[in-house]
Amino acid sequence: MTKLRTLLVTASSFAVAAAISPAFAQDDTTQSSDELRQGEIVVTGTRTANRTALETAVPVDVFPVEELTETGRVELNQILATTVPSFNFNQTAINDGTDIIRPATLRGLSPDQTLVLLNGKRRHISALININGSVGRGSAAVDLNSIPTSAIGNVQVLRDGASAQYGSDAIAGVINVILREADHGGGLNIRYGAHVTDLEGLDRSEVDGQTTNIGGWAGFGLGNNGFLTVSGEYSLRQRSNRAGLDPRQQFPDTPAYAEAERTFDRLNHVYGNGRMENINFFFNSGYTLNNGVELYAFGGVQEREAESPGFYRRAIDSRNIPSIYPGGFLPIIGGDVTDYSLGGGFRGTASGWDYDVSAVYGSNELDYSVNNSLNVSLGPDSQTSFDAGSLAFDQLTINADVVKTFYNMLPGETSLAFGVEYRDETFEITAGEPASYIQGPFPGAAGSQVFPGFTPESEVDEGRDAAGIYGEIEWVPNEKTLLSAAVRYEDYSDFGDAVTGKVAGRYEFTDQIAVRGAIATGFRAPSLQQQYFTAISTNFIDGVPFEVGTFPATSPAALALGGGQLDAEESTSYSLGTVITPTNDWFVTIDAYQINIDDQIFLTENLGGDDVDDVLADAGVTGVQRVRFFQNGIETETKGVDIVTKYGFDFDAMGTLDVSAAFNYSKTEVTYVPENTVIPSLTLFGRDRTLTLEESAPETKLILNADYSYQQADFNVRATRYGDVLVPSTNPDNDFTLESDWILDASVDFHVSEKFSVGIGADNILDEYPTMTPDGLSFNGIFPYSSRSPYGFSGRFVYARASYNW
Repeated sequence: MTKLRTLLVTASSFAVAAAISPAFAQDDTTQSSDELRQGEIVVTGTRTANRTALETAVPVDVFPVEELTETGRVELNQILATTVPSFNFNQTAINDGTDIIRPATLRGLSPDQTLVLLNGKRRHISALININGSVGRGSAAVDLNSIPTSAIGNVQVLRDGASAQYGSDAIAGVINVILREADHGGGLNIRYGAHVTDLEGLDRSEVDGQTTNIGGWAGFGLGNNGFLTVSGEYSLRQRSNRAGLDPRQQFPDTPAYAEAERTFDRLNHVYGNGRMENINFFFNSGYTLNNGVELYAFGGVQEREAESPGFYRRAIDSRNIPSIYPGGFLPIIGGDVTDYSLGGGFRGTASGWDYDVSAVYGSNELDYSVNNSLNVSLGPDSQTSFDAGSLAFDQLTINADVVKTFYNMLPGETSLAFGVEYRDETFEITAGEPASYIQGPFPGAAGSQVFPGFTPESEVDEGRDAAGIYGEIEWVPNEKTLLSAAVRYEDYSDFGDAVTGKVAGRYEFTDQIAVRGAIATGFRAPSLQQQYFTAISTNFIDGVPFEVGTFPATSPAALALGGGQLDAEESTSYSLGTVITPTNDWFVTIDAYQINIDDQIFLTENLGGDDVDDVLADAGVTGVQRVRFFQNGIETETKGVDIVTKYGFDFDAMGTLDVSAAFNYSKTEVTYVPENTVIPSLTLFGRDRTLTLEESAPETKLILNADYSYQQADFNVRATRYGDVLVPSTNPDNDFTLESDWILDASVDFHVSEKFSVGIGADNILDEYPTMTPDGLSFNGIFPYSSRSPYGFSGRFVYARASYNW
């Protein structure tokens, strides 16, 4: 570790000293439509400038912001799910913090196995770790929805393992969000829409989920050698509700409550999107000094207020106090998210070496509140709103990179790149107010209903640092051949080190046909959240307290049951593909891949019973009845193929038509689940968890898109076919399948003038819903649709928009 830090300081000093040398020209990351047809310039997956997406040795997709904003969707996760076929995003509901910071997956892998970059620099992950039953259980991933579309220039998706190039997390691939770069001009966009839907299988129609989005950006020149682009966005989404009526008895079975029972509003649950309000401000800037060195800075902040409704507590529920809520109550988890980042650095050229030195700081904090609730153990005097505590994650990353192309080292061109990185991370849990977790003098569960606050025993303040060094070579011996190799070493202060490598190549048989492929090893370091997250709630049975919750992997309870220090996940990936370009306006790419992951980290089931009690007692752990913790050991194999094609038609006076198709097939198999070494009969990872890893994403997904422009009108039609998805259970008899479905989106925009346009559209215009949950599995019909649906369960969304550009 000391040697790596010394190397980092040395590299930084070299770059500072070189600042007096001329800088190399920076490429604009925004391309015209004609350039996009020829192949997009990429800055992801390669450190060689001026390489297009069709010339790389591994698949990279580039999506300009104009393509990302063709539909009515405003969240980046939703947008990518209808743009990238191997990217999936579920609509969670009644899932605590996961409803507020929702995870997404790439190529069927865990949300934390995809690396996210902002302007090519590592983005910080969220403070939230998903511990409930959603897709991505046990993961802490980047919150892509914290980046507003108004700030984006384009998004580049590297569909290949890249840990040797970028470090931890890049097992499934890399998503690089490039911020808008402009020194003049600007735009203002206003969008309003709502779900207008007939609920399939329910005798009800709804107009809800009203969404207002106002965003804008402006570019300013900084003298003659710089730019500053600022953007802002405000969005407000109201609740949507797809719950069924509650048929259960609500009040005591006495004549005094007969009228209340008869007239009770049985739409008492909220099952859908909770209310959410976001405010974002981002900036991107650069300035070139007289000596050619470019200074740059970028960053942004988001404030989010969101809600996650829970299960309704009936009037007769033991968790209710009738004197406070005579008719029962619906508790609401509130989440206030503050996410911000600030990065900057300088880049230039010294002695023919291009260098880039940067530092980026990012933070994500989630403050929990519980409203319209109570602590039943405090009796009739219980408060109804609570501060339930908070989670916070901070990350500081310092990079120094150098690259140079040689023309006489080997035949052709040879590019060498080297770099070092230092990263410091911290994770904190802060306890809630006492009323949110204490056990009062009255019988009943302790803490605020729906979400007991974090206790002082759950408080965490932990950190770690990591340092890494990498080397990379790209060799172009002739016009037809590209070969590359990379190796990386990283050392973590908490669990140890990791070495990864990658080799890739591309060969052109003709100007129209090329093959490409790669072999790579990868790793993902255990997150601080996985190592230290603690959530303990106290329950009383016959007056005896016992604890139920999640414990750190190195806690006495976890160690007694076979837990221990978490290690890195390790992967080996293979890809082989072809690039076909019959004409300048048409290309087809086909890429097959296989990803094997060992020592995958998972969250165990709730472990309890007499054997567990005996082991814990022998280890001196008392008062614990149910234990779960994180552990290494799952092994998986993922196989798939991506097919992408685009073609452009020019009809002269009749306009232009761009059509594209993107297809993904992906299949994950869990090849090994570890047994508990202390109590072999314990089930560490249940059947439903295994099938969630294997079947949570559709095995096939097809996206067809058409853009037609004629005079002052632009038309877009997008059809997405989602394959079957299994909704698993611990009991095989309760498994059911969400059948494949087509989702059709359509919009039209009219250019009223050169600067002003208006448009209308509808997402899911045919108002499709997923297969209904079978009777007996839908909680008395209250939850008629599964949150495992790959396209959600909100129904049709219609919208209007207007934009003004200058």
